[in-house]
Amino acid sequence: MAERPHLPPLTAHPVVSIVIPCRNEQGFIGRCLSSIEAADLDRDRTLVLICDGRSEDGTRDVVRSFTGRLPWMHLVDNPQRTTPHALNAGLRHAPFDVGIILGAHATIAKDHVTAALAALRGDPEAGCAGGVIQNAYEDDRSRRIGAAMAHPFGVGNAHFRTGKKRGHVDTVAFGAYRKEVFERVGWFDELLVRNQDDEFNYRVTKAGFAILLDPDIRSTYYVRASYRKLFRQYFQYGYWKVYVNRKHGTVTTGRQLVPAIWVAALVLGGMGTLVFGVLLSFWILGVLAYGMASLYSAFRASDRVGDVPGVWWSFVVLHMAYGLGYWKGIVDHLVLRRKTDPKYTASSR
Repeated sequence: MAERPHLPPLTAHPVVSIVIPCRNEQGFIGRCLSSIEAADLDRDRTLVLICDGRSEDGTRDVVRSFTGRLPWMHLVDNPQRTTPHALNAGLRHAPFDVGIILGAHATIAKDHVTAALAALRGDPEAGCAGGVIQNAYEDDRSRRIGAAMAHPFGVGNAHFRTGKKRGHVDTVAFGAYRKEVFERVGWFDELLVRNQDDEFNYRVTKAGFAILLDPDIRSTYYVRASYRKLFRQYFQYGYWKVYVNRKHGTVTTGRQLVPAIWVAALVLGGMGTLVFGVLLSFWILGVLAYGMASLYSAFRASDRVGDVPGVWWSFVVLHMAYGLGYWKGIVDHLVLRRKTDPKYTASSR
């Protein structure tokens, strides 16, 4: 890791840009912008930049209902329609001291921005500060999916989801970044539909900046209510993680390998039992071990007994999706060196 860059003290009244990528988010963007409107922040020194990827569902009408009466909110066109293009367009829109990225499915606490700025001021090594995501659910299915996404068995040591650590981490969601970070490491990789924030945060830590997780920086994320969308989301995470590994010539985090190893053991082990019968007992033991561990974790993650089957199935879906996506990425990015499959360049946001 590079030596920690020397960061000057953050100015008392920093200019803040809040960048929100969105596309076809009519049901969520209004709630997101309302939370920002209600937040404690300096409206004379804050810009909210909603970078819309040519929405077709009325999202722009909702956004204009805010930008028409709030001069510090702006609609930015994103003809490329992907998240990293949106992030870069928003961050390049105007000079800033701190750039905060946010999701259209998210809302922020009233003190989110002030807490982020306080965290950056309190840690001279931190180039980025972020908090813990609190999941919100609109129905039983989304509650079960969210419980799996907030449990270590589902997502490993992704502390911004599990809330298990306060201090320096390898990545956060909805980070607040000092301008010095972008001056040193550049912008978001526009080839990445998924994992663009993880990849960017890897470059941030590689350059020597610390990433600070502070639970006082609070946000809420409205969870997808579909196992199909969950599968597609995590398949893309796995697929694009291989691109990130190839780009940097290393495995960026150990937790990313676990689902791929599990899928390989499940598939190859199952095929191996057809040739070597002695492997069958080991394969069955492996499946039973995963089943018991996932069922126990589902009980621990569930607030209601009736949620256990749905949480368990969510574990299975996200692990299988990530693992299969990772192996598809290995074939495409490492073995065949082919151009990216077009069906994986459309964000499932």
